[in-house]
Amino acid sequence: EPLYREALDGTRETLGDRHMYTLGSIGNYADLLCRRDPVHPNRARTAMGDAPEVAREVLGADHPVSLLIEAQAARIGIALGVAGRTVLRQVVARMEAVLGPEHPQTRKYKLVCESAAGRFGGLLRM
Repeated sequence: EPLYREALDGTRETLGDRHMYTLGSIGNYADLLCRRDPVHPNRARTAMGDAPEVAREVLGADHPVSLLIEAQAARIGIALGVAGRTVLRQVVARMEAVLGPEHPQTRKYKLVCESAAGRFGGLLRM
């Protein structure tokens, strides 16, 4: 976790909060927090902040980084109980269209979606 935080701080300082790499670092850090402690995902939600909205605004809704951040945010939402699998299914459908059904991230989040029936299923930690 400290290395992710250090990487995020470095990209923010060097590139700014709205750069693609910074947004990716925000999503990765928040996702790490959610996977490490899926029972208490509030830190992950706080870390994610408005990164999905900023990514859609800056990069476009179908940019691979935007899609990944949205999938990470959806996983956090599932852990919080505020977003259902429907949200993640929608993101996965867009990932399939943009990245392809065999892309590693598409496959990963499809599995996360399928495992979300048990709210804190093992794949939420993937």
